[in-house]
Amino acid sequence: MRVTIVGAGVSGLTCGVRLLEDRHQVTIVARDLPPDTTSAVAGAVWFPYRVAPNERTGPWAQASYERFAALVENGDAPVTMTELTMLYPEPLREEPWWLDAVPGDRVRASRPDELPDGYGDGRAVAVPCIQAPAYLDWLTRRFEREGGRIEQRDVGALDELPGDLVVDCAGAGAAALTGDGDLRPVRGQVAYVRTDAPLRFMVDETGPNALAYVLPRPDIAVLGGTAAEGDDDLTPREATTQDILARTRRLQPELEGATLVGAAVGLRPARPAVRLERDTLGDGRPLIHDYGHGGSGFTLSWGCADEVARLALDSAA
Repeated sequence: MRVTIVGAGVSGLTCGVRLLEDRHQVTIVARDLPPDTTSAVAGAVWFPYRVAPNERTGPWAQASYERFAALVENGDAPVTMTELTMLYPEPLREEPWWLDAVPGDRVRASRPDELPDGYGDGRAVAVPCIQAPAYLDWLTRRFEREGGRIEQRDVGALDELPGDLVVDCAGAGAAALTGDGDLRPVRGQVAYVRTDAPLRFMVDETGPNALAYVLPRPDIAVLGGTAAEGDDDLTPREATTQDILARTRRLQPELEGATLVGAAVGLRPARPAVRLERDTLGDGRPLIHDYGHGGSGFTLSWGCADEVARLALDSAA
């Protein structure tokens, strides 16, 4: 079956690779190439953020975890396993819902001496860390090696796209293409620093410095962040950068001497629930929506791509 995918971020590329595995002919059409997408800006550690927990989200996250873990085992992708410490201001009364997607031997309670000042609990979790730009390049090369094509152009309407099936992975751009009033851009700004100091992966989602995270990669450390709903300004703001630096230093004082090398902004496609379902174009051709992943595009990417592949097979039947 001839498939056209809209969007060249992590969702579009992953769906493209997954559909090629099922022997479909796949073309990705996108205004922005992978290095210029929101996915390229992401910290890209496996962690369900800004996505509603439900009966579908957990299995998608688990399937993605397993696929990333397999890539780590194979050693052919820029993905590593790392220990991420989730910080909480008070002792937890119940475990976070997403821990069910992580193998039990890869989760432990943080020791008190591992917690920064102001935090009462933590979970140290072994998770995949994805080097976003390099991983997108790896996905692109894999997609093209398997016979996929990428066309860079604007898409005015989903109905104008060719193919037996269209897959909508347009991210925040899906609002204009579908008229989905539930989809909102959530502005996320990050700072990039370099330092020789040893850093730990840390995230404060709900505590005194939230939203704050430290994500050290081999090439750079990604510091964040922000979550401004409805703000679609893609220009980094100096005041925001300085605020990010201050909040992350409170998590890890080792950042005090780090060198700031840049800042970037991405728009998370936030929605009350991920939209992954079959639809129909005006001319009767099947359409599959796969967008609204919030801050969990990488975390859900392979699980959602598996479901898109199942829906594609149903469409071909």
